[in-house]
Amino acid sequence: MIFEDVLAQVAEEYSLSLTEDQLVKFSIYFKTLVEWNEKINLTAITDPAEVAVKHMIDSLSCYDEDIFKKGAKIIDVGTGAGFPGLPLKVFRPDLKLTLFDSLNKRILFLKAVAEKMGISDIEYIHSRAEDGGKNKRYREQYDIAVSRAVARLNVLCELCLPFVAVGGFFIALKGSRYNEEIKESTEALRLLGGEILKIENIKLPRIDDVRAVVYIKKVKKTSPSYPRRPGVAEKNPL
Repeated sequence: MIFEDVLAQVAEEYSLSLTEDQLVKFSIYFKTLVEWNEKINLTAITDPAEVAVKHMIDSLSCYDEDIFKKGAKIIDVGTGAGFPGLPLKVFRPDLKLTLFDSLNKRILFLKAVAEKMGISDIEYIHSRAEDGGKNKRYREQYDIAVSRAVARLNVLCELCLPFVAVGGFFIALKGSRYNEEIKESTEALRLLGGEILKIENIKLPRIDDVRAVVYIKKVKKTSPSYPRRPGVAEKNPL
């Protein structure tokens, strides 16, 4: 099974049009992911069709042309193997992407795969989100923060909203319990300056699981009290 072919097929089923150059880059991404996955734990999914749907198309499911303005500054918090930030960069090369992760081995992988794809204008940050969110260089400096499969939404809000400028957006890619997580997040959103703009139900091609993308607008500055010190958000969510 050739990865480029299956990705082109599932993208078409999802009503996404990918160029030949994008398909080549995604194919390099897939091959490098599988190679590095033998050395460090990046993903439990390595089947070409599953990677195409559950990683590449899933990452692009959060794309909204009304929100992703030309040249937007975007940070992927807890990016792991690069999802969703790196597929978004392949899809929209004009985005000013920062990939943020607490594990340096993953940062090394991301640098290697981006180099192989010929993408040089990415910033990489090796840090915990709680520390990065307090750093003046990064705090409230981004138009968009994205995060996928990192933590429950009330925790993610504390880790991600401090990076977002007022008027910008935090976009969370969530699984089947998204409604429950949204209800849990009322207080966190109030305290952190976020407001839910919309929730998009996602139906990925060829699989039946329930997914949603939650779009949160940053309506006021985040209090200097947040994020709290590392580990507190998980143990004592807002």
